[in-house]
Amino acid sequence: MKLYNTLTRKLEEFEAIEQNKIRFYHCGPTVYWVQHIGNLRAMIWADFIRRSLIYLGYEVTFVRNYTDVGHLTSDADEGQDKMEKGVKREGLLPKEIADKYIGIFEDDCKKLNILDPNHTPRATDYIRQIIAMIQTLIEKKHAYITESAIYFDISTFKNYNALNKQNIELLYKGSGKGTVEDPKKKHFADFALWFFKTGAHKNALQTWDSPWGVGFPGWHIECSVMAKELLGKTIDIHMGGIEHISVHHTNEIAQSESANGVPFVHYWLHNEHLDINNEKMAKSKGSGFTLKEIVEAGFDPLDLRYFFMQAHYRSKQNFTWDALEAAQNARKKLNSIVSQMKQPRILNIASTQAQAYIKQFKETAISHDFQIPQALALIWDLIRPSVKIPDDEKYLLLIDFDRILGLKLDQIKKDTIPAMIISLAEKRAKSKKEGDFKTADVLRKDIEEKGYLIEDKKEGYQIRKK
Repeated sequence: MKLYNTLTRKLEEFEAIEQNKIRFYHCGPTVYWVQHIGNLRAMIWADFIRRSLIYLGYEVTFVRNYTDVGHLTSDADEGQDKMEKGVKREGLLPKEIADKYIGIFEDDCKKLNILDPNHTPRATDYIRQIIAMIQTLIEKKHAYITESAIYFDISTFKNYNALNKQNIELLYKGSGKGTVEDPKKKHFADFALWFFKTGAHKNALQTWDSPWGVGFPGWHIECSVMAKELLGKTIDIHMGGIEHISVHHTNEIAQSESANGVPFVHYWLHNEHLDINNEKMAKSKGSGFTLKEIVEAGFDPLDLRYFFMQAHYRSKQNFTWDALEAAQNARKKLNSIVSQMKQPRILNIASTQAQAYIKQFKETAISHDFQIPQALALIWDLIRPSVKIPDDEKYLLLIDFDRILGLKLDQIKKDTIPAMIISLAEKRAKSKKEGDFKTADVLRKDIEEKGYLIEDKKEGYQIRKK
């Protein structure tokens, strides 16, 4: 299996730390607001990847966190805490905000058929461990204290920009920033591990005692701690959006490896953005559609899942309502075909051609950096009438491949064709047999007008809904 590793910018052969086991950390949402479908695309793609690893025989421990404190309205150390923003908007307590939006998010994930994580830690449940890691960084002289915060000193960590590939000395201090930085910071790129309840944060709603004073953790330290506590000091895969490369994930590496003394992550995976009308989808621009809005527009959540599998996770995808409608129609057609398949008489896939499809699915699609669009194309190729694989084996292959796609093909009810349609189809078959093709064509059109399609096959015919 090969993965594209953002750290090396190369497609690499995957080697697990522990044979047949994978430790997988995915950056989850900051739970102060409803997640738009661009955020949900990232969650679905992590699900595709996780399902693929399970399909290939790995035992995957999957962690997706909730940030419920410390993520400021800037990915750096500026602005308002996003949870406090939610509190001011709705007049609820921070925990009530977190509970509300975690509930909505998890309901969305369920509707999208995303597998439940093994662990869903909240940052506020790991304050003790966060303080312990900060203490370690101070003792190892990787961090220093000012009146405003405790900062990680990036000059103490070699290859700080290994992930983001930036030349930090070409950046300008304070460039494009609307707030004044802490003048006691040694370097403008040093980042906060702990904010004290003072200055801009003197009225912070969520604070804890620490050996250095009352305050709250920075965003970056939270993921380092939760990953370590639940998966270990070194993990196999860490995934998130490309927006996390330059700051968040770069800082995670610096503090984790400085505190733990070992490599943090072997393979970094990053998904591209979802655009709308060729611009980045964003709630602030009024273009951050939610799953609720998608459903209210007449779509099934699985239509959205199908839409997302049409573009690779490292490629941008452009959302339009027409594109979603096309995905809806394609999924309906696939469901209709599956509904007409006979229940399998056999429970194994034995034919040589069927085995060739499995091999192509695993090796060409899934094992090559999770080419889900190729996997979807292979399914449409498989169900062509010209592919001479027994129908029961085709059905079993579809259900097997759907372990990754997650379209619930095994739950599709078999269509009951009305007796009148069956009668017309039988008359048509008789007319064809007798050479009366004009009558057969009239009957075919009659069947279509009643909402059904008839497809001739070598062994007879198949009827399905339009």
